[in-house]
Formats: sequence, structure tokens, C-alpha cells
Amino acid sequence: MNLRRRLELREDQWLSPFAARSAASRGRLKPEDECSLRPSFQHDRDRILYSKAFRRLKHKTQVFLAPTGDHYRTRLTHTLEVAQIARTLARGLKLNEDLTEAIALGHDLGHTPFGHAGESVLNRLLPEGFHHWEQSLRVVDVLEKDGQGLNLTHEVRMGIQGHSKGRGQFLAAPGEEPGLTLEAQLVRAADVMAYIAHDTDDAARGGVIAQEDLPTLVLQVLGPRLSRQIDTMVRDLLNQTLAGDGNCLLMSPQVTEAMWELREFLYQRVYDNLEVHADFIKASKVIEELFERLVKDDRFYLAQVGELPPPGERPRRAADYIAGMTDRYALSLYEQTFLPRPWGRF
Repeated sequence: MNLRRRLELREDQWLSPFAARSAASRGRLKPEDECSLRPSFQHDRDRILYSKAFRRLKHKTQVFLAPTGDHYRTRLTHTLEVAQIARTLARGLKLNEDLTEAIALGHDLGHTPFGHAGESVLNRLLPEGFHHWEQSLRVVDVLEKDGQGLNLTHEVRMGIQGHSKGRGQFLAAPGEEPGLTLEAQLVRAADVMAYIAHDTDDAARGGVIAQEDLPTLVLQVLGPRLSRQIDTMVRDLLNQTLAGDGNCLLMSPQVTEAMWELREFLYQRVYDNLEVHADFIKASKVIEELFERLVKDDRFYLAQVGELPPPGERPRRAADYIAGMTDRYALSLYEQTFLPRPWGRF
């Protein structure tokens, strides 16, 4: 018996009856021989970790564009914090930790440079629209490994695609989303927990808000600081879910209301703050002008992307190329393309 099979048997012995099993996966887009060492979800986790798209997250904006301080979050550190929270929750609920971590590490691979500002521009420019969760799935299915994709399992792919509900409910009612595993739903909850806590922390570090500005309910229920806030939310989800029958993620009304209030506070005071938002208006111009140049200028497209695609596919391919850029690469390419340089030979 190889190591993978022994690990699969251990899952059967240890995991909750509601957890996803590696051996029971619905499979991959393209059939392949499974690894003799790693169960399928662990193998997916490793593929994501070693992907180019994952490495580029370190130079993509989370909230603050090109921060000069060393301690502000990037899209990569956000992803790692989501993975940590999600894995803690999965272990406490006896869900599949490898599946949970794979989804968490892959959930933001499709994010554009300049955060949601870049996403908004591409959503406006593409006829079919653009959403980062759909792009994340496209990254792992089509774009990675020079067009071969990562060939991930169905459960990881659906978890990546279904990780976001925008400003809507982040916990599903029993039976509401049969296509998503509990592990996928857990990542969505962990994503919200992570960003409302660490974006508050970054906003306070940047002087945009002060701790005492937080709503009274948030201070009373979640606490004023990141560590207390995350601890409160994690404990609440674990305690409430374990008190139920285990087939649905639960949180108390009080903690859920405090999380909603903190999220709305962040939208009003941070995400839509004119001081924070001003640079994203400039960044939107960078995305829009690079996109138009890629779509209309054959020489520019050939120099940057390579062989010209069929005409109908060109906007989609241009969006793929831009979405894969880091903030600094997009700014550098814009400068080289649109800004004049002094003439002279030295």
C-alpha cells in the first residue's frame, strides 16, 4: 500500500462524516495518474503554491496602493492569513485541511493589479464582464503552465470559483449551495474574517481611521485589535457549528452582526475614502489605456503577449495579460509605453 492510500484511509478514520474525502473526489478536468505520495487535494495545494500566479500575489495591492511601509498587507499576505484561519477552522471541525488550504491559497489568483479598481475597469471594458473569482478559475484551468493549466480537482476548482459573495451573506443556509463543499464555504467565511480584521489594522496603521472610530458594537463584541477580533470570530464559528449537527456552518447573531457592521464601516471609511481612492482613479487610467493599446495595436500586442489571437478572442486575451500583471509591472509598462523619455546617446 503506497503512502497516498494510507493517508486516504486516515482521512476516513479521522474526518467528520460531512468532510470531503480525497479518495472520493469527482476528479480532474483531464484524467491523470494520481501521485503515490500525496492525496489529490494535497497535490492540488502544492501545485498552486508553486504556480507563477501565486508568486505574483506578493506585488499586488490588497487595500493600499504601493505602500511604502513594510508591514502593510499585500494580496499574498492576505492569502496566507486566509489559509491560516481556514485551516484552524477545518482542523477544529474535522474537515479536510488539505482541500481547505488548496482553496484558500488559490482563491485570489485571478486578482488584477491595483485590487478591485483594476477589476472594475476590466469588468467595464470586457463585453462579458470580468470578476476575479472567475478569473482565478481561468488561471488554474487555462493560463498557468503556459496554457496547460494546473488540472486541479473539481472540489478545489469549485471552491475557488465560489469563494466570494461580495457584500452579501458569507454563510450559506443548509442545502443552499449543494455544489460547494463545507471546506469551500469555510474558506469564504475565513476570507471575510481575514480582510475585515487586517484591513482595519492597515487602515489604522495608515492613519485613515483610529481604533476608537470603530462602531460600538464592533468594539464590544469583536474587540479593538486584530488578534482579539480574529480569535472571537474563529471561536464563535467553531462553537456554534459544533453545537449544531455539523452539516452547516453557523455563527451567533451577535458576532455575525458585528462582522457586518465592521465590513460596512470599512466600505464607508476606508474602501470608498477619497484619500485612499484617489490613487486608484489614476490606476484605473493605467489599466484602461494598456487594455486599449493591447486590443488595437498589433505591434504592441505581439511585443508583449506574442502571437495574435483570433479577433474575437483578443479582448479576453488582453484582459488575461493585464490581470496577471503585478502593480509595479503595470506601472512600468505604462511608463515605457505612454510617457516620454529624454532623447540622447550616452
